Amino acid sequence: MELRTLHYYLAVTQYHTISRAAKALHISQPALSRQLSDLEKELGIQLFKRGPRAIALTEAGRYLQERALTVTKIIDKTTENLQTLTPIVSGSLDIGAGESQGMRLITRVLGQLQADYPEVSIHLRSGAAGRIANQLADGQLDFGIIMGNQVSSQYSALKLAHTDSWGILLPKNTALAQKAVITPQDLVGQPLIVSEQAMNEHRFQNWWQNVSDQLQIVGTYDLIFNAQLLVTTSHCYALAFDNLVPIEDNSLLTFRPLSPALNESTTLIWSKDRQLSSVAQIFLKRLKSITE
Repeated sequence: MELRTLHYYLAVTQYHTISRAAKALHISQPALSRQLSDLEKELGIQLFKRGPRAIALTEAGRYLQERALTVTKIIDKTTENLQTLTPIVSGSLDIGAGESQGMRLITRVLGQLQADYPEVSIHLRSGAAGRIANQLADGQLDFGIIMGNQVSSQYSALKLAHTDSWGILLPKNTALAQKAVITPQDLVGQPLIVSEQAMNEHRFQNWWQNVSDQLQIVGTYDLIFNAQLLVTTSHCYALAFDNLVPIEDNSLLTFRPLSPALNESTTLIWSKDRQLSSVAQIFLKRLKSITE
């Protein structure tokens, strides 16, 4: 399977017709059709369902599309980062992270890096720890930023000074908002939405202990921005990190810390099995200089 063929395949999945894809690729329609037929013969599977106006992907076709996107991104990134072997530092730096105020330190270093090396492009990707781990393994990310104390031995790690604290995001006009801190007992019977990643990793199991079966968890969220909208409109409560949602005087929401306090460390991780690009090495050196 050639890289050129993958690019042809992705063009067809993007434009949904062979004629439009051929026009975008600047090749003839019969030539593109032949390339696709040869690809299906090579793989021994049907990738497309050809209709009168457009084509649709089979299940196998969707899988190939996903993998082809990953492969082409890695190759494009590798090609770009090879430019860092020249005296001019260039290339891309890809970092995956969850939502945390710890990103302020990272972005400050990134800003200084890009100011010194304008040829460098920076890509920040949001995601849960599992997704970040997969993208590190695939080579799509140079670094990942995770919250919590458990770091797999397959990664190198740099612990950052920032610590996130869990608390409750809730409407100001509720009785619970009158409390200075929120205990597990305060949440019994209250409608609660929780970070899906934190739930899957059992982050709160020790905190709410013997009242866990009395909690009314009505949903989960990935992004706190969307969660705050739900809290505002449905008057539920969100278990979230502090300082992620701006709380102004005219805000409808407020934030209360947990008691006992529940804190999470912030750690930068990268693969032990993959050589860092020149750009990534410069970034890591600068970050270490202000954290160690």
